[in-house]
Amino acid sequence: MAINKVIKKLDKSNVQLSITVPKEDVKAQYNDMLNEYSKNMQLPGFRKGKVPREVLERKYADALKGEAMGRIMESTLQDIFKEDNLPRSEKPLPYAHPELQGEPDFDMEKDLQFSVIYDVLPEVKISQWKGIKVEHPYAEVDKKDIEKELDAIRERNAIVMDRDDSEAAKKGDVVTIDYQIYNEDGETPSSISRKDFAFTLGSAGNVYQFDDEITGMKKGSVKDFKKKFADDFFEPTLAGQTRKVQITLTTLKEKKLPDLDDDLAQDVDEKFKTLDDLKNNIKERLEKQLEFRLREKKLNELLKKIMDNTPVILPDSMINAEVESRWRRMARYYNTSVESIQQMMAIGDKAAEWREGAVKALHSRLIIETLMEEQKIEASDDDVEKEFESIASANGAQIEDVKKHYNEEAIFYLKEDIREKKITDIMLTENNFKPGKKENYLDFMSDNG
Repeated sequence: MAINKVIKKLDKSNVQLSITVPKEDVKAQYNDMLNEYSKNMQLPGFRKGKVPREVLERKYADALKGEAMGRIMESTLQDIFKEDNLPRSEKPLPYAHPELQGEPDFDMEKDLQFSVIYDVLPEVKISQWKGIKVEHPYAEVDKKDIEKELDAIRERNAIVMDRDDSEAAKKGDVVTIDYQIYNEDGETPSSISRKDFAFTLGSAGNVYQFDDEITGMKKGSVKDFKKKFADDFFEPTLAGQTRKVQITLTTLKEKKLPDLDDDLAQDVDEKFKTLDDLKNNIKERLEKQLEFRLREKKLNELLKKIMDNTPVILPDSMINAEVESRWRRMARYYNTSVESIQQMMAIGDKAAEWREGAVKALHSRLIIETLMEEQKIEASDDDVEKEFESIASANGAQIEDVKKHYNEEAIFYLKEDIREKKITDIMLTENNFKPGKKENYLDFMSDNG
Protein backbone atom coordinates (compact mmCIF):
# COMPACT_ATOMS: atom_id res chain seq x y z
CA MET A 1 0.00 0.00 0.00
CA ALA A 2 1.62 3.26 -1.15
CA ILE A 3 0.69 5.45 1.78
CA ASN A 4 2.13 8.80 2.82
CA LYS A 5 2.78 9.48 6.51
CA VAL A 6 3.95 12.51 8.46
CA ILE A 7 4.89 12.31 12.16
CA LYS A 8 4.88 15.48 14.23
CA LYS A 9 6.21 15.55 17.80
CA LEU A 10 3.94 17.19 20.36
CA ASP A 11 4.69 18.60 23.80
CA LYS A 12 3.86 15.76 26.26
CA SER A 13 5.82 12.78 24.93
CA ASN A 14 3.21 12.11 22.29
CA VAL A 15 3.10 12.49 18.54
CA GLN A 16 0.58 13.17 15.80
CA LEU A 17 0.67 10.75 12.91
CA SER A 18 -1.01 12.07 9.73
CA ILE A 19 -1.68 9.51 7.03
CA THR A 20 -2.81 9.71 3.41
CA VAL A 21 -4.05 6.52 1.71
CA PRO A 22 -4.30 6.86 -2.10
CA LYS A 23 -7.82 6.59 -3.48
CA GLU A 24 -6.80 3.60 -5.61
CA ASP A 25 -5.96 1.65 -2.47
CA VAL A 26 -9.16 2.85 -0.80
CA LYS A 27 -11.21 1.55 -3.71
CA ALA A 28 -9.33 -1.76 -3.81
CA GLN A 29 -9.88 -2.46 -0.11
CA TYR A 30 -13.52 -1.38 -0.29
CA ASN A 31 -14.11 -3.71 -3.24
CA ASP A 32 -12.39 -6.60 -1.47
CA MET A 33 -14.65 -6.13 1.53
CA LEU A 34 -17.74 -5.87 -0.66
CA ASN A 35 -16.83 -9.06 -2.52
CA GLU A 36 -16.35 -10.81 0.82
CA TYR A 37 -19.84 -9.82 1.97
CA SER A 38 -21.36 -10.67 -1.38
CA LYS A 39 -19.99 -14.22 -1.19
CA ASN A 40 -21.02 -14.87 2.39
CA MET A 41 -24.17 -12.86 3.09
CA GLN A 42 -27.68 -14.23 2.66
CA LEU A 43 -30.67 -11.90 2.11
CA PRO A 44 -34.33 -12.71 1.53
CA GLY A 45 -34.85 -13.53 -2.17
CA PHE A 46 -31.19 -14.39 -2.78
CA ARG A 47 -29.18 -17.54 -2.26
CA LYS A 48 -26.12 -17.39 -0.04
CA GLY A 49 -23.21 -16.00 -2.02
CA LYS A 50 -25.46 -14.65 -4.77
CA VAL A 51 -26.32 -11.22 -3.34
CA PRO A 52 -25.47 -8.60 -6.02
CA ARG A 53 -23.02 -5.90 -4.97
CA GLU A 54 -25.39 -3.13 -5.99
CA VAL A 55 -28.08 -4.55 -3.66
CA LEU A 56 -25.65 -4.53 -0.73
CA GLU A 57 -24.54 -0.99 -1.49
CA ARG A 58 -28.10 0.26 -1.85
CA LYS A 59 -29.22 -1.38 1.38
CA TYR A 60 -26.14 -0.84 3.58
CA ALA A 61 -24.26 2.05 1.98
CA ASP A 62 -23.37 4.04 5.10
CA ALA A 63 -22.53 0.98 7.19
CA LEU A 64 -20.31 -0.46 4.45
CA LYS A 65 -18.40 2.80 4.04
CA GLY A 66 -17.95 3.13 7.82
CA GLU A 67 -16.65 -0.40 8.15
CA ALA A 68 -14.36 -0.05 5.13
CA MET A 69 -12.87 3.14 6.53
CA GLY A 70 -12.31 1.46 9.91
CA ARG A 71 -10.63 -1.53 8.30
CA ILE A 72 -8.38 0.65 6.13
CA MET A 73 -7.29 2.85 9.03
CA GLU A 74 -6.63 -0.11 11.33
CA SER A 75 -4.62 -2.10 8.77
CA THR A 76 -2.68 1.02 7.75
CA LEU A 77 -1.70 1.78 11.32
CA GLN A 78 -0.69 -1.84 11.95
CA ASP A 79 1.54 -1.83 8.86
CA ILE A 80 3.20 1.43 9.89
CA PHE A 81 3.85 0.34 13.46
CA LYS A 82 5.35 -2.95 12.27
CA GLU A 83 7.90 -1.22 10.02
CA ASP A 84 11.43 -2.23 10.98
CA ASN A 85 12.81 1.23 10.28
CA LEU A 86 10.26 3.05 12.45
CA PRO A 87 12.24 4.61 15.33
CA ARG A 88 11.34 3.49 18.83
CA SER A 89 10.59 7.11 19.67
CA GLU A 90 7.77 7.09 17.07
CA LYS A 91 6.11 3.81 18.07
CA PRO A 92 3.08 3.95 20.36
CA LEU A 93 3.44 2.73 23.91
CA PRO A 94 1.75 -0.69 24.30
CA TYR A 95 -0.76 0.61 26.86
CA ALA A 96 -1.71 3.82 25.00
CA HIS A 97 -4.09 3.37 22.06
CA PRO A 98 -3.91 5.90 19.20
CA GLU A 99 -6.79 8.39 19.34
CA LEU A 100 -8.44 9.44 16.08
CA GLN A 101 -8.56 13.18 15.52
CA GLY A 102 -11.77 14.52 14.02
CA GLU A 103 -14.02 12.62 11.61
CA PRO A 104 -12.27 11.65 8.36
CA ASP A 105 -14.20 12.01 5.10
CA PHE A 106 -14.64 8.69 3.29
CA ASP A 107 -14.93 9.38 -0.44
CA MET A 108 -13.64 6.75 -2.83
CA GLU A 109 -12.94 9.44 -5.38
CA LYS A 110 -10.46 11.07 -3.01
CA ASP A 111 -7.45 10.03 -1.00
CA LEU A 112 -8.33 9.03 2.58
CA GLN A 113 -6.69 11.38 5.06
CA PHE A 114 -6.75 10.91 8.82
CA SER A 115 -4.65 11.68 11.91
CA VAL A 116 -4.09 9.94 15.23
CA ILE A 117 -2.35 11.06 18.41
CA TYR A 118 -0.59 8.59 20.70
CA ASP A 119 1.96 8.48 23.53
CA VAL A 120 5.53 7.50 22.77
CA LEU A 121 8.62 6.69 24.81
CA PRO A 122 9.89 9.96 26.32
CA GLU A 123 12.98 11.54 24.84
CA VAL A 124 15.97 11.27 27.18
CA LYS A 125 19.07 13.42 26.66
CA ILE A 126 21.76 12.68 29.23
CA SER A 127 24.32 15.47 29.41
CA GLN A 128 26.58 13.91 32.07
CA TRP A 129 26.73 10.50 33.66
CA LYS A 130 30.46 10.09 34.32
CA GLY A 131 32.81 11.81 36.76
CA ILE A 132 30.04 12.74 39.19
CA LYS A 133 30.82 13.12 42.90
CA VAL A 134 28.34 11.09 44.95
CA GLU A 135 27.99 10.89 48.72
CA HIS A 136 26.15 7.84 50.02
CA PRO A 137 25.13 6.43 53.40
CA TYR A 138 26.88 3.33 54.68
CA ALA A 139 26.67 0.77 57.47
CA GLU A 140 28.70 -1.97 59.12
CA VAL A 141 27.77 -5.33 60.58
CA ASP A 142 28.37 -5.21 64.33
CA LYS A 143 27.90 -7.52 67.31
CA LYS A 144 24.28 -6.42 67.90
CA ASP A 145 23.27 -7.37 64.35
CA ILE A 146 24.69 -10.86 64.80
CA GLU A 147 22.91 -11.17 68.16
CA LYS A 148 19.59 -10.27 66.52
CA GLU A 149 20.10 -13.02 63.97
CA LEU A 150 20.90 -15.46 66.76
CA ASP A 151 17.71 -14.41 68.58
CA ALA A 152 15.72 -15.11 65.41
CA ILE A 153 17.35 -18.54 65.10
CA ARG A 154 16.45 -19.32 68.72
CA GLU A 155 12.85 -18.29 68.00
CA ARG A 156 12.70 -20.62 64.99
CA ASN A 157 14.07 -23.48 67.05
CA ALA A 158 11.90 -22.83 70.09
CA ILE A 159 9.74 -25.58 71.60
CA VAL A 160 6.12 -24.57 72.18
CA MET A 161 4.65 -26.10 75.36
CA ASP A 162 1.21 -25.93 77.00
CA ARG A 163 1.01 -23.71 80.04
CA ASP A 164 -0.89 -24.68 83.16
CA ASP A 165 -4.60 -23.82 83.08
CA SER A 166 -4.19 -21.70 86.21
CA GLU A 167 -1.57 -19.43 84.65
CA ALA A 168 -2.32 -16.08 83.04
CA ALA A 169 -1.31 -15.10 79.52
CA LYS A 170 1.75 -12.88 79.26
CA LYS A 171 3.70 -11.21 76.46
CA GLY A 172 5.66 -13.76 74.44
CA ASP A 173 3.08 -16.53 74.92
CA VAL A 174 1.51 -18.22 71.90
CA VAL A 175 -2.26 -17.90 72.16
CA THR A 176 -5.22 -19.13 70.14
CA ILE A 177 -8.42 -17.13 70.36
CA ASP A 178 -11.94 -16.85 68.97
CA TYR A 179 -13.01 -13.25 68.55
CA GLN A 180 -16.23 -11.47 67.62
CA ILE A 181 -16.59 -7.75 66.94
CA TYR A 182 -20.08 -6.35 67.47
CA ASN A 183 -22.01 -3.72 65.55
CA GLU A 184 -22.35 -0.15 66.83
CA ASP A 185 -25.40 -1.08 68.94
CA GLY A 186 -23.19 -3.37 71.01
CA GLU A 187 -25.77 -6.15 70.85
CA THR A 188 -25.66 -7.71 67.40
CA PRO A 189 -22.53 -9.47 66.10
CA SER A 190 -20.94 -7.97 63.00
CA SER A 191 -19.46 -10.00 60.16
CA ILE A 192 -15.95 -9.50 61.59
CA SER A 193 -15.13 -12.64 63.52
CA ARG A 194 -12.70 -15.54 63.51
CA LYS A 195 -12.12 -18.84 65.24
CA ASP A 196 -8.79 -20.48 66.10
CA PHE A 197 -6.68 -17.39 65.41
CA ALA A 198 -3.14 -18.05 66.69
CA PHE A 199 -0.36 -15.51 67.25
CA THR A 200 2.34 -14.51 69.72
CA LEU A 201 1.31 -11.88 72.26
CA GLY A 202 3.21 -8.63 71.75
CA SER A 203 4.56 -9.61 68.34
CA ALA A 204 2.27 -7.33 66.24
CA GLY A 205 0.88 -10.51 64.70
CA ASN A 206 -2.67 -9.43 65.60
CA VAL A 207 -3.82 -6.64 63.27
CA TYR A 208 -6.77 -5.85 65.56
CA GLN A 209 -4.35 -5.16 68.42
CA PHE A 210 -6.04 -7.15 71.20
CA ASP A 211 -2.71 -8.02 72.86
CA ASP A 212 -3.18 -5.86 75.98
CA GLU A 213 -6.72 -7.14 76.56
CA ILE A 214 -5.63 -10.78 76.25
CA THR A 215 -2.70 -10.34 78.62
CA GLY A 216 -3.77 -11.67 82.01
CA MET A 217 -6.52 -13.96 80.66
CA LYS A 218 -6.54 -17.69 81.48
CA LYS A 219 -7.22 -20.57 79.15
CA GLY A 220 -10.96 -21.07 78.56
CA SER A 221 -11.93 -17.61 79.85
CA VAL A 222 -14.17 -15.20 77.95
CA LYS A 223 -13.70 -11.43 78.00
CA ASP A 224 -15.91 -8.59 76.76
CA PHE A 225 -14.40 -5.13 76.34
CA LYS A 226 -14.73 -1.95 74.27
CA LYS A 227 -12.05 -1.18 71.71
CA LYS A 228 -11.36 2.26 70.21
CA PHE A 229 -9.99 1.83 66.68
CA ALA A 230 -7.71 4.46 65.17
CA ASP A 231 -9.10 6.95 62.66
CA ASP A 232 -6.77 5.52 59.98
CA PHE A 233 -7.50 1.86 60.85
CA PHE A 234 -7.18 -0.37 57.76
CA GLU A 235 -10.74 -1.73 58.10
CA PRO A 236 -12.93 1.21 56.94
CA THR A 237 -16.02 0.03 58.84
CA LEU A 238 -14.08 0.19 62.13
CA ALA A 239 -11.96 3.32 61.55
CA GLY A 240 -12.61 5.84 64.31
CA GLN A 241 -15.21 3.56 65.90
CA THR A 242 -15.53 2.25 69.46
CA ARG A 243 -16.86 -1.31 69.34
CA LYS A 244 -17.65 -4.10 71.74
CA VAL A 245 -15.33 -7.08 71.31
CA GLN A 246 -15.67 -10.58 72.76
CA ILE A 247 -12.65 -12.88 73.02
CA THR A 248 -12.38 -16.50 74.11
CA LEU A 249 -8.88 -17.74 74.93
CA THR A 250 -8.91 -21.35 73.70
CA THR A 251 -5.23 -22.34 74.06
CA LEU A 252 -2.26 -20.92 75.92
CA LYS A 253 1.31 -22.01 75.21
CA GLU A 254 4.78 -20.73 76.01
CA LYS A 255 7.94 -20.79 73.95
CA LYS A 256 11.00 -22.46 75.42
CA LEU A 257 14.02 -21.02 73.69
CA PRO A 258 17.08 -23.23 73.23
CA ASP A 259 20.33 -22.28 74.93
CA LEU A 260 22.83 -20.32 72.88
CA ASP A 261 25.53 -22.97 72.64
CA ASP A 262 27.30 -25.43 70.34
CA ASP A 263 24.29 -27.76 70.36
CA LEU A 264 22.12 -25.03 68.83
CA ALA A 265 24.70 -24.41 66.11
CA GLN A 266 24.75 -28.13 65.24
CA ASP A 267 20.94 -28.21 65.17
CA VAL A 268 20.93 -25.36 62.63
CA ASP A 269 23.31 -27.17 60.29
CA GLU A 270 25.65 -30.13 60.82
CA LYS A 271 28.45 -28.18 59.09
CA PHE A 272 28.66 -25.98 62.21
CA LYS A 273 30.64 -27.61 65.00
CA THR A 274 30.63 -24.70 67.43
CA LEU A 275 28.60 -21.58 68.17
CA ASP A 276 31.48 -19.49 66.81
CA ASP A 277 31.14 -21.30 63.47
CA LEU A 278 27.49 -20.24 63.34
CA LYS A 279 28.34 -16.66 64.31
CA ASN A 280 31.01 -16.43 61.60
CA ASN A 281 28.57 -17.76 59.03
CA ILE A 282 25.96 -15.18 60.08
CA LYS A 283 28.54 -12.40 59.80
CA GLU A 284 29.57 -13.50 56.31
CA ARG A 285 25.94 -13.66 55.17
CA LEU A 286 25.06 -10.25 56.60
CA GLU A 287 28.14 -8.70 55.02
CA LYS A 288 27.21 -10.13 51.61
CA GLN A 289 23.74 -8.69 51.96
CA LEU A 290 25.27 -5.40 53.04
CA GLU A 291 27.56 -5.36 50.01
CA PHE A 292 24.60 -5.86 47.66
CA ARG A 293 22.57 -3.17 49.41
CA LEU A 294 25.51 -0.74 49.35
CA ARG A 295 25.69 -1.18 45.59
CA GLU A 296 21.99 -0.30 45.36
CA LYS A 297 22.46 2.76 47.57
CA LYS A 298 25.37 4.05 45.50
CA LEU A 299 23.48 3.55 42.29
CA ASN A 300 20.34 5.22 43.66
CA GLU A 301 22.27 8.29 44.81
CA LEU A 302 24.03 8.50 41.44
CA LEU A 303 20.76 8.21 39.55
CA LYS A 304 19.25 11.01 41.65
CA LYS A 305 22.04 13.33 40.48
CA ILE A 306 21.69 12.27 36.85
CA MET A 307 17.89 12.65 37.05
CA ASP A 308 18.24 16.19 38.42
CA ASN A 309 20.08 17.17 35.23
CA THR A 310 18.04 15.00 32.87
CA PRO A 311 14.43 16.23 32.73
CA VAL A 312 11.96 13.78 31.23
CA ILE A 313 8.31 14.34 30.32
CA LEU A 314 6.40 11.17 31.18
CA PRO A 315 3.01 10.64 29.53
CA ASP A 316 0.10 9.92 31.88
CA SER A 317 -0.51 6.54 30.24
CA MET A 318 2.99 5.42 31.22
CA ILE A 319 2.64 6.58 34.83
CA ASN A 320 -0.83 5.05 35.19
CA ALA A 321 0.39 1.71 33.82
CA GLU A 322 3.27 1.67 36.33
CA VAL A 323 0.97 2.48 39.27
CA GLU A 324 -1.54 -0.19 38.21
CA SER A 325 1.28 -2.71 37.86
CA ARG A 326 2.40 -1.98 41.43
CA TRP A 327 -1.12 -2.56 42.77
CA ARG A 328 -1.34 -5.87 40.88
CA ARG A 329 2.03 -7.05 42.21
CA MET A 330 1.01 -6.24 45.76
CA ALA A 331 -2.34 -8.00 45.32
CA ARG A 332 -0.56 -11.13 44.03
CA TYR A 333 1.86 -11.01 46.97
CA TYR A 334 -1.00 -10.97 49.47
CA ASN A 335 -3.12 -13.35 47.35
CA THR A 336 -6.05 -10.96 47.16
CA SER A 337 -7.70 -8.52 44.75
CA VAL A 338 -6.45 -5.07 43.80
CA GLU A 339 -9.69 -3.59 45.17
CA SER A 340 -9.12 -5.20 48.58
CA ILE A 341 -5.53 -3.96 48.78
CA GLN A 342 -6.59 -0.45 47.80
CA GLN A 343 -9.30 -0.46 50.44
CA MET A 344 -6.92 -1.70 53.14
CA MET A 345 -4.31 0.92 52.29
CA ALA A 346 -6.75 3.85 51.96
CA ILE A 347 -6.04 4.48 48.27
CA GLY A 348 -7.10 8.12 48.44
CA ASP A 349 -4.28 8.90 50.86
CA LYS A 350 -1.73 6.79 49.01
CA ALA A 351 -2.50 7.82 45.42
CA ALA A 352 -0.19 10.85 45.31
CA GLU A 353 2.60 8.98 47.12
CA TRP A 354 2.38 6.00 44.77
CA ARG A 355 2.27 8.24 41.70
CA GLU A 356 5.39 10.09 42.84
CA GLY A 357 7.17 6.78 43.39
CA ALA A 358 6.14 5.58 39.94
CA VAL A 359 7.45 8.75 38.30
CA LYS A 360 10.85 8.38 40.00
CA ALA A 361 11.09 4.68 39.11
CA LEU A 362 10.23 5.32 35.45
CA HIS A 363 12.62 8.27 35.25
CA SER A 364 15.56 6.23 36.56
CA ARG A 365 14.60 3.26 34.39
CA LEU A 366 14.61 5.40 31.25
CA ILE A 367 18.09 6.65 32.09
CA ILE A 368 19.38 3.09 32.48
CA GLU A 369 17.76 1.98 29.21
CA THR A 370 19.07 5.04 27.37
CA LEU A 371 22.61 4.41 28.57
CA MET A 372 22.39 0.75 27.56
CA GLU A 373 21.38 1.84 24.05
CA GLU A 374 23.95 4.62 23.77
CA GLN A 375 26.78 2.44 25.06
CA LYS A 376 25.63 -0.46 22.88
CA ILE A 377 25.52 -2.87 25.81
CA GLU A 378 24.73 -6.42 24.72
CA ALA A 379 24.34 -9.81 26.39
CA SER A 380 26.05 -12.60 24.46
CA ASP A 381 25.33 -16.31 24.58
CA ASP A 382 28.54 -16.69 26.62
CA ASP A 383 27.19 -14.16 29.11
CA VAL A 384 24.01 -16.19 29.45
CA GLU A 385 25.98 -19.39 29.93
CA LYS A 386 28.04 -17.78 32.71
CA GLU A 387 24.85 -16.55 34.36
CA PHE A 388 23.45 -20.09 34.29
CA GLU A 389 26.66 -21.30 35.96
CA SER A 390 26.32 -18.63 38.64
CA ILE A 391 22.67 -19.50 39.31
CA ALA A 392 23.48 -23.21 39.50
CA SER A 393 26.38 -22.59 41.91
CA ALA A 394 24.31 -20.34 44.19
CA ASN A 395 21.53 -22.92 44.42
CA GLY A 396 23.65 -26.08 44.51
CA ALA A 397 22.06 -27.30 41.28
CA GLN A 398 23.22 -28.68 37.95
CA ILE A 399 23.44 -26.22 35.04
CA GLU A 400 21.20 -28.38 32.83
CA ASP A 401 18.53 -28.42 35.52
CA VAL A 402 18.66 -24.62 35.74
CA LYS A 403 18.29 -24.29 31.97
CA LYS A 404 15.08 -26.30 32.01
CA HIS A 405 13.36 -23.41 33.80
CA TYR A 406 14.23 -20.90 31.07
CA ASN A 407 12.11 -20.69 27.93
CA GLU A 408 12.70 -18.14 25.17
CA GLU A 409 10.87 -15.35 27.01
CA ALA A 410 12.71 -16.02 30.28
CA ILE A 411 16.06 -15.95 28.48
CA PHE A 412 15.11 -12.58 26.95
CA TYR A 413 14.56 -11.12 30.42
CA LEU A 414 17.74 -12.79 31.69
CA LYS A 415 19.67 -11.02 28.93
CA GLU A 416 18.08 -7.72 29.92
CA ASP A 417 19.24 -8.30 33.51
CA ILE A 418 22.76 -9.02 32.25
CA ARG A 419 22.78 -5.85 30.14
CA GLU A 420 21.62 -3.79 33.12
CA LYS A 421 24.30 -5.33 35.35
CA LYS A 422 26.94 -4.41 32.77
CA ILE A 423 25.90 -0.76 32.47
CA THR A 424 25.51 -0.30 36.22
CA ASP A 425 28.99 -1.80 36.73
CA ILE A 426 30.32 0.85 34.35
CA MET A 427 28.36 3.59 36.13
CA LEU A 428 29.78 2.55 39.51
CA THR A 429 33.32 2.48 38.07
CA GLU A 430 33.17 5.79 36.20
CA ASN A 431 31.94 7.95 39.11
CA ASN A 432 33.40 9.11 42.41
CA PHE A 433 31.72 7.73 45.55
CA LYS A 434 32.32 8.95 49.08
CA PRO A 435 30.83 7.48 52.28
CA GLY A 436 28.57 9.93 54.07
CA LYS A 437 26.21 9.33 56.98
CA LYS A 438 26.61 6.07 58.88
CA GLU A 439 23.37 4.19 59.55
CA ASN A 440 22.62 1.12 61.64
CA TYR A 441 22.41 -2.11 59.73
CA LEU A 442 18.64 -2.61 59.89
CA ASP A 443 17.83 0.92 58.71
CA PHE A 444 20.39 0.63 55.95
CA MET A 445 18.98 -2.68 54.74
CA SER A 446 15.35 -1.58 54.80
CA ASP A 447 13.64 -0.47 51.59
CA ASN A 448 13.30 3.04 52.94
CA GLY A 449 16.72 3.21 54.52
